[in-house]
Amino acid sequence: MDTDDVWRTIDSERANLADLLDDLSPAEWETPSLCGAWRVRDVAAHLTLAQMGPWPATVAAIRAGGSFDRMIRDTALRLGPLPDREYGRRIRAMVGSRRRAPFVSPVEPLTDVLVHGQDIALPLGRTRPVPPAAAAVSARRAWAMSFPFGVRRRLAGLQLRATDSDLVLGEGAPVEGTTGDLLLLVTGRTATVHRLSGEGLQGLPAAQGRREEPRRAT
Repeated sequence: MDTDDVWRTIDSERANLADLLDDLSPAEWETPSLCGAWRVRDVAAHLTLAQMGPWPATVAAIRAGGSFDRMIRDTALRLGPLPDREYGRRIRAMVGSRRRAPFVSPVEPLTDVLVHGQDIALPLGRTRPVPPAAAAVSARRAWAMSFPFGVRRRLAGLQLRATDSDLVLGEGAPVEGTTGDLLLLVTGRTATVHRLSGEGLQGLPAAQGRREEPRRAT
């Protein structure tokens, strides 16, 4: 995928996610997501922050004492009390925008909408297909980054092989699954580990009875 393809996919995923959010019931908004202690509404609030400019981001970082994780958490929670319909409206308004957070590539907002879309959809029992080509781009980017996922250390000794794309990451005992499920694994989600297969499966935290804290996509 080239940069234009990445942005077109971001636009499509944002529009589809906005449609899903418009359809949620009051109870679904309060459902715990896959993203740590965040509710569905907190994840949706976080996704609206991709439009934050450099000055608001600087102010948020100062408020958070320079902590990236705290800044992400606090800014999302401040937007948590918005009216339910506002989240979909804001995300839909981002379609066509090429703005991104300072110091990140277009792949970061792609990963954000792909992964956080599943953080919302899976606990609600909603089906939200993940485009394999886009998921492969995001997974490769996450694999290459030491922060925030630490995936090469966390999944050392395993080779991830996609069944629906040419994605192959790492070396060692094989773990196979769809590109979307491997992306969730790479970004610290274990909710779909039961859908994976391969000799390396027993090396995964969920297969050993441990629960990992999901890393936020960005």
